[in-house]
Amino acid sequence: MGALAVREVSMRIGGRDLVRAVTFEVAPGEVLGLAGPNGAGKSTLLRTLYRVLRPTAGQVLLDGHDVWRMPGRWLARRLAAVLQDGGGDFGLSVHDVVSMGRTPHKRAFDGDSPADRAIVAEALERLDVADLAHAPFDRLSGGERQRVLIARALAQRPEVMVLDEPTNHLDLRHQLDALRLVRGLGITAVIALHDLNLAAAFCDRLCVMDGGAIVALGTPREVLTPELLRDVYRVDAEVGAHPRTGVPQVTLITEGDAP
Repeated sequence: MGALAVREVSMRIGGRDLVRAVTFEVAPGEVLGLAGPNGAGKSTLLRTLYRVLRPTAGQVLLDGHDVWRMPGRWLARRLAAVLQDGGGDFGLSVHDVVSMGRTPHKRAFDGDSPADRAIVAEALERLDVADLAHAPFDRLSGGERQRVLIARALAQRPEVMVLDEPTNHLDLRHQLDALRLVRGLGITAVIALHDLNLAAAFCDRLCVMDGGAIVALGTPREVLTPELLRDVYRVDAEVGAHPRTGVPQVTLITEGDAP
């Protein structure tokens, strides 16, 4: 399954409304891109989906179940999160970190089964980090850590994946590889992305936030307009179709280019 529904979710912290009555649904297998300027509320909203922040109001439903009313193990078997902060996990090898993705599927003190080991090996290979399996995780570069964290989420075999800026620190090749991988899994995904051209290329729909609220929701072609970019991002831009793919492509107009 993997149907995700966010219903009137609000988040108030320290007297500030960081998320305001956000509502949307993500169909099974759909990839939804979450966009907006810094401070728009994207990361805060994502934290309510994977149960780090309890919403002040509203519900997050996975296959009709309120994620905040279900056991943590239930959610961990179905939803995986890839966060921006790749630090921590001191003393663990890359293999150890990716193996943690299998924890929700095992009983306490169970070792890795042959199936677990095969899943972990596949995840390491698909994220191009198999050669780092025995390296200390905390000694990796930012981009390498990010790929390992995506591999851990892949090893979890979730129905839903929530990713907060997964392309941060990645070079061009690995940005494309990571998003192609998520897209090719056929699972439900919510991905916060700053790069609007990547979002347009890999997401079925875009949800644009500003000031904690949704200001646009639709296909990339519907959402990415010069007017929206001017109103939300405060930039002048042209939006055209890529000559080969037809995907909307945003080109910023710098001061020197402006008429």
